[in-house]
Order: sequence, then C-alpha cells, then structure tokens
Amino acid sequence: MDFLDEVVITVRSGDGGGGCVSFRREKYIPKGGPDGGDGGDGGDVILSADKTCHSLSDYRSRRSFKAGSGSPGGGNQCTGRNGEDLILPVPLGTIVENAVTGDFIVDLVRAGERYLLLPGGQGGKGNRHFATATNRTPRMAQPGIPGVELKIRLSLKLLAHIGLVGLPNAGKSTLLASLTMARPKIGDYPFTTLIPNLGVLDLDDDHSVTLADVPGLIEGASEGRGLGLRFLKHIERTGVLFHLLDAAGRTAEGVLEDYRRIRNELEAYSPALAEKPQVVLLNKLDLLDDGNGKVARIGRALEEEGVPWIGLSALKGQGIQDLKRLILVNWDVWGLECLDSREADPSCTNPEVDG
Repeated sequence: MDFLDEVVITVRSGDGGGGCVSFRREKYIPKGGPDGGDGGDGGDVILSADKTCHSLSDYRSRRSFKAGSGSPGGGNQCTGRNGEDLILPVPLGTIVENAVTGDFIVDLVRAGERYLLLPGGQGGKGNRHFATATNRTPRMAQPGIPGVELKIRLSLKLLAHIGLVGLPNAGKSTLLASLTMARPKIGDYPFTTLIPNLGVLDLDDDHSVTLADVPGLIEGASEGRGLGLRFLKHIERTGVLFHLLDAAGRTAEGVLEDYRRIRNELEAYSPALAEKPQVVLLNKLDLLDDGNGKVARIGRALEEEGVPWIGLSALKGQGIQDLKRLILVNWDVWGLECLDSREADPSCTNPEVDG
C-alpha cells in the first residue's frame, strides 16, 4: 500500500561553520594583520507544498533529515560556503505539528507555498573582527552556531472539491473511474477501496473539480470501526459531499436507511462535516427493474428531507451528464474555486521561528 497520510519525522537545520584564525603573511608584509574569514551559515529546513505529491509515502522508510552544515572560514578573508538547504516536499493539505508538544505549526494548502521551519545556524566570525587598538593580533574566532533539531508530525488532509461517501460496494470507485482518469481498484465485494483516491473531472474549458473517494463507511466508523475514522478527515476540506447509494441491491426503505446511517456517522465524527451541502446519487440503475416506482419513492422521501438527488449508473455512464450539469449550476453555491488557481508566493514564510 503506497498511500501514507501521517508520519513523524525528525529534522535538523545545518550547523554554522566556525570562523578562521589567520594572519596576512606575504613576501613584503611579514607581520600583516588578522585576515580570518567567517564561517558559512548552516542550511535551513524548508517545507514545500508540492501539487505533484499526493501522499507522505516518501517518508515511509526514512524518518531523519538534516540540512547541510556551513564550511569553516579561511585565510585571506575567505568566507566559508553556506550549507545546502533541506527542502522537504509535502502534498497540498499537509498539517504540521510539533510531535512532542502537539502545538500546531502550519497548514500548507497552496501550491508552491514554502515554510521556513528551522533556520540554519549562523557562521562564526573570523579573527579579523576582533582586532582592536590594544590587540592587533587576536588569536580567537567564533565557533559556528549549532543547528536546531525538531520532531514534527505531518498529517495529510486531502484537498478536493467533492467527497464521495457511501457504504462498502456502493460504486464510488466505479463512479470515480467513470468521471475522471483515476484508476482505483474496483471489485464486486466490500472494501475494495482501502485508501483514498483522487481524480480530476473536467466540466468545461473553465471549470474542473477534484473528487476524493474514501473507503466505504460502516456503522461505528466515527468511533474507529472499519477504516472510517482514519479516512473521514480526508473529506473535511471538501465543498460538497456526494452520497452514493446502491438503489438496486436494497429496498426503498433500505436505501433511505443507508443514507441516514451515513449521515449519522458524519455527524458523529464532525457536526461541521454533516452540515456541508450534500447530494444523493442513486447508483446501479442499470440493474434495477423499476416497475413499482422504487426510485421515485426514494426521491420523494429525500426531497422531503431537503436533499437533492440524481439517479445514475456509474458502470454504464447513465446520468453522468446530468451530474456534470448539477455541479456547474451549483459551482458558486458550493464555493468550488479552482484548486489549481491556489498558487502561493514561493518565498518562505515564517516570521517567528521557534526551535
């Protein structure tokens, strides 16, 4: 399994290089003054929000990182080379916390955003800085300032416009594959989806949305049963939730019961999550012989609860165009800004760095 959404790593900024003790010695200047150069600064630790990353799996096997140290100063006022910065790419939506204290540090949500986590140690001054009228040959220089070490927790909450929720085997992965270029694992058995999947749906030349498919919820998911508690966080940032319900495999009353079970789990996990705009997608209509008006009965019951709905077949593509039109019509209502437009100033931000 390649997906990883939480990890604890240790990072350390680079040490500053030491200043140099040196004196100018040339053919006609046998007793020149001090000319020791300064040490180079240690490298910074920088977090970079990279929209090409979709998981923290790069940190699965390695948990300790250190920036480069500054080089010592040299004679003839030569300054040591600065240490190389350590730039750690993380997916958009990564929350960074102090793993020891639990204190929040930063939430990286904009593509290209950089955050200066730890500054490198400053290089020490060479002996030329310590010459005075009474001590013209100082034999001292400053050592470099050591870097700072910090243990941090990286937690990923996916950024997506739309979250797909439903019971196991409702057809969420099939719908994601039908709408987007995503290719999640699909099978006719519960818990096919074991990790969140993302896909991008192009609606027209100016509008595209990202969809997140999370593993199927079961009763008690909000309390940690099944995979629900681990992955419910990945739909907290979405603008709207699509409930995918199996209209063919259940009675009308059973389908409504499934919807209410999902609603209850969302509300138990986070009342704010349950208050998001929601749409019910009655799936698998291709398997349904609806001579008794089952879909219409379900639809009327949902409308009485104030929930919009659409009937479709993710497998056959039935109703997909209606779904796209629904998203476009509600674009502003649901606040579906283009995630790709959320570009950040690439310069580092962090006015106060506290190691």
